[in-house]
Amino acid sequence: MLAVLFAHAVATGLAPLLVYRWGRLAFYPLALVPLGSLFWVVANWPTPGGTTVNVSWLPELSMDITLRFDSLAAIMSVLVLGIGALVLFYCTDYFHHHDGHTEKRLPSFAAELVAFSGAMFGLVCSDNMLVLYVFWELTTVLSFLLVGHYAERATSRRAATQALLVTTFGGLAMLVGIVVLGNASGTYLLSELLAAPPTGVAASIGIVLVLVGALSKSAIVPMHFWLPGAMAAPTPVSAYLHAAAMVKAGVYLVARMSPGFADSPPWRPTVVTLGVLTMLLAGWRAVREYDLKLILAFGTVSQLGLITVMVGAGGGDLMLAGLAMLCAHAMFKAALFMVVGIIDHATGTRDIRRLAWLGQRSPQLLIIAVGATASMAALPPFLGFVAKEADFETVAHAPSLGGAAPYVLAGIVLGSVFTTIYSLRFLMGAFARKGRAEPSRLVAEMHRPATTFLISPAILAAAGLVFGVWPAGLDRVLDTYADTVPGSDRYSLALWHGFGMPVLLSVLVLVAGTAAYFGRARLRRLRTIKKPLGNADHIYDAALRLLDLGSVRLTGFIQRGSIPTIQSTILCTLVVVPVVALAVGARDRPEFALWDSPLQVVVGLLMLSAALGATVMRNRLASVLLVGVTGYGCGVIFAFHGAPDLALTQFLVETLTLVIFVLVLRTLPAEADRENIKRLRLPRAVLALAVGATVTSLAAYAMAARTGTPIASLLPDAAYFRGHGANTVNVLLVDIRAWDTLGEVSVLLVAATGVASLVFRHRRFGAPPRVSDAGQPDIGQLPEFAISPAAGDVTWLRGSELRDPRHRSLVLEVATRIIFPLIMVLSAYFFFAGHNTPGGGFAGGLTAGLALVLRYLAGGRYELGETLPLDAGKILGVGLGLSAGTAVASLLVGAPALSSALIQIDVPVLGTVKFVTALFFDLGVYMIVVGLVLDVLRSLGARVDVEISERAAAVASR
Repeated sequence: MLAVLFAHAVATGLAPLLVYRWGRLAFYPLALVPLGSLFWVVANWPTPGGTTVNVSWLPELSMDITLRFDSLAAIMSVLVLGIGALVLFYCTDYFHHHDGHTEKRLPSFAAELVAFSGAMFGLVCSDNMLVLYVFWELTTVLSFLLVGHYAERATSRRAATQALLVTTFGGLAMLVGIVVLGNASGTYLLSELLAAPPTGVAASIGIVLVLVGALSKSAIVPMHFWLPGAMAAPTPVSAYLHAAAMVKAGVYLVARMSPGFADSPPWRPTVVTLGVLTMLLAGWRAVREYDLKLILAFGTVSQLGLITVMVGAGGGDLMLAGLAMLCAHAMFKAALFMVVGIIDHATGTRDIRRLAWLGQRSPQLLIIAVGATASMAALPPFLGFVAKEADFETVAHAPSLGGAAPYVLAGIVLGSVFTTIYSLRFLMGAFARKGRAEPSRLVAEMHRPATTFLISPAILAAAGLVFGVWPAGLDRVLDTYADTVPGSDRYSLALWHGFGMPVLLSVLVLVAGTAAYFGRARLRRLRTIKKPLGNADHIYDAALRLLDLGSVRLTGFIQRGSIPTIQSTILCTLVVVPVVALAVGARDRPEFALWDSPLQVVVGLLMLSAALGATVMRNRLASVLLVGVTGYGCGVIFAFHGAPDLALTQFLVETLTLVIFVLVLRTLPAEADRENIKRLRLPRAVLALAVGATVTSLAAYAMAARTGTPIASLLPDAAYFRGHGANTVNVLLVDIRAWDTLGEVSVLLVAATGVASLVFRHRRFGAPPRVSDAGQPDIGQLPEFAISPAAGDVTWLRGSELRDPRHRSLVLEVATRIIFPLIMVLSAYFFFAGHNTPGGGFAGGLTAGLALVLRYLAGGRYELGETLPLDAGKILGVGLGLSAGTAVASLLVGAPALSSALIQIDVPVLGTVKFVTALFFDLGVYMIVVGLVLDVLRSLGARVDVEISERAAAVASR
């Protein structure tokens, strides 16, 4: 089992490369992966009881990788892998366009389809419910990508989003249900849970939540509407995900849990009621559609309702009949979706009103469609007939249904009548002559499908015929799992059981359905005047509209567009809530000293003077510089308290903040509005004093409330002996509290993206402008006075040659050229030495950022691109991926996330070199900080330079 998952993972990684190399022909070798996995399944068919593979992964979270290969897993694996191989084979011709058109996203599509096959195999083989949930959500994400393959189409984007929202909602509910059941039973293994199912209110709630996830995945009412919308996906996706794989995941989970929970109070009423309702509503919708794909989509929803009833009602005979229908449906529905894809590929339409004489134009396709449709309509001797008769017989005599059996049977019979109608509608609508003397225009102009294009649907249609004629072989396979279900076990699959009620009901269904189809003219008035039943799209759209409207109104109420107002609201909340909590709660008398040394008093008075001066200054730059003094004073206080690492970081951050302030102030008037300052000075002063007093009081009371030994006293030893570093602050950031750091750097990335998005209103991609870009659109015009340096010229800073000579400083350029390498060496020193001495990735990144600031100030926006010609967004992404990747790497080796290990390497000459794996996390932090500074300089520096130049040029031209 692990080998199958590994093979799919490798194939997923290689798929884009193969498609780039061989184009659509790469689907042939990719199909060998699920095909080979299918051979493995057949060769290792499980014995009663199954086989189990356990890999210790996260035992603390009960997430060991436990795979169990029993008869149900084997049955589902045959469907998933067999049809998956046929679909990949089918893709080769499906993506062959006679007009020369090529698919833009074909490499990623191939990878996603192969990955989906592996995820489904992992899902059906997972015995650990938490691991099952991981595969479950992986199929959700891959389905979103596959349905949204044509991302340029609004219908594809809407369908993908709708499917993602509905199935993710169900998945989250299912996760809660899994946790509830796991806690109630004391195990997260399905095999142990079903052997001793828990009871009680908590277990009932967990069962309902798990059913929400299963029923949403299998498109059961009221969460059925996403599946017809997903027909916007390419036809191979519909043939695989929406006929044989993804929609069967919910049915599989119901079948897996039914032996243990069918007798639980909420289980059977929920499964049976919603299943029958789904069969009827979707069947009614299917007979109204004109799109061949939608006919099959609503038919799929209807059949899923039937299968859910059969496998979920409880009882061995019902399970056998349900699994037979599951297999039959996977075969004929996947074949019919492929037929629709061939029709669409050959004619360019799926509308039955535009198709006529297709059967005469493509008789081979007609034969395949007849075989698959006959199985869907339950005609002998196909498997659909065998399964439908089994459904009738077992439901009629099901002890588990009790007095409800006749009503359930009546619902299934009526739903089967709808199945007959839409089966005829599909076949006649696509292939009949329809009273026309000649083919319709699109059919007349069609290109004939290649023979290889017909192989996959032909195999599936033939399989339905083979197992219909020889159901005993399938019966032996399915009965292995049906025997594990409590209840009657006397029914066996057969093509002919003699004359009885099932045969009479089958005849009744066929006659009624055929009569209704050929009498459709009389029913057309009812079908066109009455609104369709079960159209939950309107409810979904209305819910999204209300959500959007509510969010807009809430945002409009809270976010008034005034930064001072928003900040005042936040600060008022900061004052009111803690003060009220202190007033009504218990508190200890705070004891603290105002200072430890006279030097602190001096620094504090300087900070206080600077803060007061900033409040009375009209000049914005002067105010910013005075505020900077308070920041540097805070760094000095850190240094006095023996915290050089904090002091270093504070100095670097304050310097960079001052630079950003200066860049922003270029676009503002030099002085603030005097009237505005006078009018709001008093309330702002009161609020500022209140915030300062509140924060100081909170800190004092928090320190007084401490009764135990501070954890800070334990950190140095933990950092040295467990984090392998002498710098407690850095080890705390990249090891002990690395989760906090990961969240903080993610916020930094979001902040950088937000700044860039505000400045780059049209686009923000790409590296900063270089000298060679001068004069290009979106970069800026080359000034008349600028002299572009020749290739052989020697300049201190290449980018400065394009600056206005009045804004250049030769001394600054020379100093920058000399100092810049030294600053970068200092940055590298901070990074590598930070685990044991002051520094680290954050400080090193800030130092490198200041080096970039220096190059930008000395050489201008072109010098920034010459210094670091990389896209800031990519640097940020790689940095975040590297930091997050260290967490994943720890999980893969079975350690807690973001764990670190000491690595020792003997290097010639240097001797033994030691480093910790947390260095890679710190490298991600370093790159994020550098990317942040580069993004800010490109946004608030280089881009604003362009806008200032454009405004100056516009003024000069008037």
